[in-house]
Amino acid sequence: NQLLYRERLSLSKINKEVILVSPNLLPSEMIMLDPDKVRGIALDAGGKTSHTAILARSQGIPAVLGLRSITRDIKPDDLLIVDGNLGIVIIDPDENTLISYRGKLFEQEKRENELVGLRNLPAETLDGIRINLLANIEIPEEIELVLASNAQGIGLFRSEFLFMNPREQPDEDRQFRAYEKVLKAMDGMPVTIRTLDVGGDKLLTSMDGLDESNPLLGWRAIRFCLEEEEIFRIQLRALLRASAYGNLRVMFPLISNAEELDSALSILAEERRDLEAGGTPMSEDLPVGIMIEVPSAALISDVLARKADFFSIGTNDLIQYTMAVDRGNEKIASLYQPYHPALWRLIKMTVENAGAAGIPVGVCGEVAGDPVLAVMLLALGLDDLSMSAYSIPAVKRIIRSVNAGEASVALERIMNMATADEVESYLNGWLGDKLDK
Repeated sequence: NQLLYRERLSLSKINKEVILVSPNLLPSEMIMLDPDKVRGIALDAGGKTSHTAILARSQGIPAVLGLRSITRDIKPDDLLIVDGNLGIVIIDPDENTLISYRGKLFEQEKRENELVGLRNLPAETLDGIRINLLANIEIPEEIELVLASNAQGIGLFRSEFLFMNPREQPDEDRQFRAYEKVLKAMDGMPVTIRTLDVGGDKLLTSMDGLDESNPLLGWRAIRFCLEEEEIFRIQLRALLRASAYGNLRVMFPLISNAEELDSALSILAEERRDLEAGGTPMSEDLPVGIMIEVPSAALISDVLARKADFFSIGTNDLIQYTMAVDRGNEKIASLYQPYHPALWRLIKMTVENAGAAGIPVGVCGEVAGDPVLAVMLLALGLDDLSMSAYSIPAVKRIIRSVNAGEASVALERIMNMATADEVESYLNGWLGDKLDK
């Protein structure tokens, strides 16, 4: 593979197979990559739980982040192996290493081919409990992969891709056409579109004022939209118009209190009335939900459940804020703990409050695509799990191999454990040979 430096060419114009080595990549740059051309990524900065790493996994690109000096250690035309499973990059491997990795690739492809046989089967436990498996997408072009995976819908369509043009913000018609395209392609299956979620590690080059000393706790997501109200209104109008062309659900990100939800719903209602006055066709019954990704939202989920039509638990940020850990900081990556009992208690509380209010609840974070943790989410009674389309076969496989009753017993055990290590060790031992090593 050949090495291309980010500063020397446009990422969207890479036209041959390469391994991309760079000091860092922003999420806005990740969505420009063609997975058929960029076969691996190695970065000095970042961590395996950062948004950039998540996007790499969603595109099926092996990636290793947080290498610190990889840009100094290699030179153009070096032969590299990027092992995203082990988190290592091998520079100029010898012949024995190449033979070993060719064997690993063969075994991986063999396992993937075996999973294809599950495509048309439901995600159903041995004792008959089913759960819906949906896909997360970044751009409309991923629809082909979603349909190939036989996902039961789109549980998270991140709308930020429309706003990544450094020269202009998307107008209402451009947004409408993008949403309409996805809804029509999904042909009646549910599509949940998250309103603009910027800030944190998702900066827009076309907007000023997002440079903050502590962006992860700052002006982002719904906070940005409620202040930059015209941007928000344009998007909501486009979504309302698109709702006439499929099974749309709209979702607000990073809700931390009831006032934010009330404000967002009020603006949406105003735009609906305005479009109705002009005779614009739209869905009469548009479900509007929220992401539960801040501990305060989980703790008052009983209140929020009376206002929202559904919940989607965003575990990536919920872990980050619960554990007070920057998920892009490799120095404290060990504190980012998806197995931590505190996280599972918050999820359980949210599911119970949603159930009491009679609204559906799903998970759209990385936890949903982890086969071990997906079983625990099923035991909690989640309605659906949304993940990278690449993760669906493995999650379906393990769900079809377990008993939901036994999973519920395991769930009760982990709720009383003290540490993430204890939970992880117990679950791996319990599932045993069901795990695809």
